[in-house]
Amino acid sequence: MKKVIVLFLLTFSLYMQGQQWPTELLTHPEKTGFRETSTYKQVMGVVNAAIKDSPYAHLTSMGQSKEGKEIPVVVMANPKVTSPEEAKASGKPVIYVQGNIHSGEVEGKESLQILLREILKGDKSNLLDNQILLFVPIYNTDSNDKLEQGRRPSQEDSPIKVGMRPNSQGWDLNRDGIKAEALETKALFQNVIVPWDPTLFVDLHTTNGVWHGYSLTWAPSYHTAGEKAPFDYTWDKILPTVTDNVLEEDGIHLGPYGYFYERREGWPIKSIYTYNHHPRYLVNQFGLRNRMAILSEAFAHERLYQRMASTYAFVREILEYTNENGQEMMAVNQKAEADAINLVKEQAGKIQKGVRFEMVPMPDPIEKYRAYNYLKTVNENGQERYLRSREIVELENVTNYSAFNPTVKATLPRGYVIPQEMAHIAEHLQLLGAKVDTLSKNAKANGEVFTATKLEKGQRPFEGHNMATIDGEFSSASNKRFKKGDFYIDLAQPLANLIFYMLEPQSDDGLVTWNFFDTYFEENKIDEKPVEYPIFKYFELN
Repeated sequence: MKKVIVLFLLTFSLYMQGQQWPTELLTHPEKTGFRETSTYKQVMGVVNAAIKDSPYAHLTSMGQSKEGKEIPVVVMANPKVTSPEEAKASGKPVIYVQGNIHSGEVEGKESLQILLREILKGDKSNLLDNQILLFVPIYNTDSNDKLEQGRRPSQEDSPIKVGMRPNSQGWDLNRDGIKAEALETKALFQNVIVPWDPTLFVDLHTTNGVWHGYSLTWAPSYHTAGEKAPFDYTWDKILPTVTDNVLEEDGIHLGPYGYFYERREGWPIKSIYTYNHHPRYLVNQFGLRNRMAILSEAFAHERLYQRMASTYAFVREILEYTNENGQEMMAVNQKAEADAINLVKEQAGKIQKGVRFEMVPMPDPIEKYRAYNYLKTVNENGQERYLRSREIVELENVTNYSAFNPTVKATLPRGYVIPQEMAHIAEHLQLLGAKVDTLSKNAKANGEVFTATKLEKGQRPFEGHNMATIDGEFSSASNKRFKKGDFYIDLAQPLANLIFYMLEPQSDDGLVTWNFFDTYFEENKIDEKPVEYPIFKYFELN
């Protein structure tokens, strides 16, 4: 048995390498028989060896972590590109791929090192023909090296030790997309997302334990209040094509992301459920930015070498697709952006868009869904139980809860006015890429004001926050006066949908949710009387 395992590992290693590589280009898992994951120093060793003497690679830093580690960004293009300005001038799509946002989920970090060497030193240089690639193999640099056994029990100690999920400030970096408190998140927006404006954002993860029958599952960006076209293109074109190609080329099964509950539904299960729609998740925020994004979730219960193989194959085929179809993707995104702007110009004050949502089924079920089979039994108390078997089966017509319908809507305005006393709100929106202007003279506006009657905060902290909701209602307001120096946002801009989601007081993942207005409401004694929400929603500004 031992000989069989060694032979398999050797075969897999050769498959991943595609040729003989010098030691400095091998990942740490390859060197240790996939028992150990790479440290920050080891990742940087492979990165530096791969980019050495390459005419196509430029290494830059996104920023520094709390512990002073540079977050590496490898920019690859033919011809070489070293700045966002050069990328924009090239007319090529920018494809951003990120690993290690959660340091215990390591296969993205390892697979990107392998792809890096294959693109720059091997036989994958064709992937630079029509696109610009930004690879960030080790996003959560600090926590990666805080290695400990038992952190990811569903991964069954493969590798034996992994890093911590939060960053060194204690934040989950994949819950930070709206509040942007982490140094890494600030750096990502300031130095990558806003200036480079990726056409596609790919985030590499591992599932937390569901026993579906796929080596990797995927999800697109859930757009909610955003434009639907980037989601449709990702769901209808990119993901099916990539899934088919990986099966044909590698014999690896990929499928839609989702959890199921055999204890609740019985067996066979009837439905799967995706994660929620909030733009705090970076992948989802791209749907509100009129861009495409893909979530990759390797199957936790497979061994590290298998998870690396599926992640590698998935990313490789995504890049093959984007290399061939990047211009079409850019056109879809640009039209979505234009549609968002035109909607504001033509329909502001006339239509409503969702600000709170519920998960609902997709229009069509999954015709064939792979899952490990379950055996029904009865315990000594006469209770029915389901025990997982070793067999993978295909279930027919499984309902896929991967859509979201609005439960609360708000009127789309032409823009918002922010009092100058709340400069921190304007600055935060600017960090995420919004265009914010300042009134050069006193002004009047017609629109709506929201009067809050109750502020309620969650009892249990989440990411250091007791999440807030406010009750109240909108009312019409005419000739509302504003002072020179107040901030205003004309919503007819590319990030219209994101700004709307962040500033609407009833939004389920906006700035109210993340406690940006708590002090204001409490100082104005909302527990004693109604308080006007300080951000005015205007339909006309004079």
